[in-house]
Amino acid sequence: MPYPKQSDVEVPLLRALEQLGGQAAPQALYPLVAQQFPDLTLEEQQERMESAPAARKWWNLVRWVRQSLVQRGEIDGSIRDVWKITESGRSRLTGEGPIAAPSAPQRVGKVVGGGTETTLRDLANSAVDDVKARLVSELANLTPRAFEHFCIEFLQRLGYRDVSVTKRAHDGGIDGFGDFRQGAVRIKSAFQAKRWVDSPVGRPEIDKFRGAIQGQYDHGVFLTTSRFTADAEAASVRRGAITIMLLDGAAIAELMVEWGIGVVRQPLYVYEVDPTFFEFNDE
Repeated sequence: MPYPKQSDVEVPLLRALEQLGGQAAPQALYPLVAQQFPDLTLEEQQERMESAPAARKWWNLVRWVRQSLVQRGEIDGSIRDVWKITESGRSRLTGEGPIAAPSAPQRVGKVVGGGTETTLRDLANSAVDDVKARLVSELANLTPRAFEHFCIEFLQRLGYRDVSVTKRAHDGGIDGFGDFRQGAVRIKSAFQAKRWVDSPVGRPEIDKFRGAIQGQYDHGVFLTTSRFTADAEAASVRRGAITIMLLDGAAIAELMVEWGIGVVRQPLYVYEVDPTFFEFNDE
């Protein structure tokens, strides 16, 4: 899902603090706040920032929300690594009392028609989401044969070597194959490419593909411009059977952005105050 805007995380963060008794360490709050966004996947919660690989994107977003709430007086930021809700924060949860306007320096105005404040970080996240949506659309517009050739280029960028497309009359449910190499590890892998748009890929397709590669390959990758049914996802990993990696349109777009495949990264530097730098103890 698109990462929520900072303004949309404020109340969920205050709720999480109340749920934990009014105060908590940030590490306890990150997953609890995420639970209030059911479409936010575990992978998105673990995603690292490009500019700072040691930092998680979701954690960074929540920390900036905390800083905004400290400035508004709704969170007490006086104790290092302890986030504590204030009476003003509790009043906001109960709908009592005025809510002060935020004063974060990266604020850039209001969204037209939405009435919610938007930050530069929100805009950057939105830009990435727009690019992913455009990539999914471009993939769906490829012909089935062109999608196969895309898969060759895509897999090679991910570390596959000697990737080839099978002859169509004798593919036996296999569209291509190659070697995935990472250091000294070499895995003989086959792939299937389904350029579908409206229909999801179901379990029969996964079972058929596994049957075609069983005994010949160590691993399988199933790529589609569509999506997979729940049964297909459950069938992709079976004890004692070859694992099939499933990559739908959204997953392919995610990897394309992460690896810089088919996208151009334009550098944009936004200078902000590090909200953790000044958290010094008085001791």
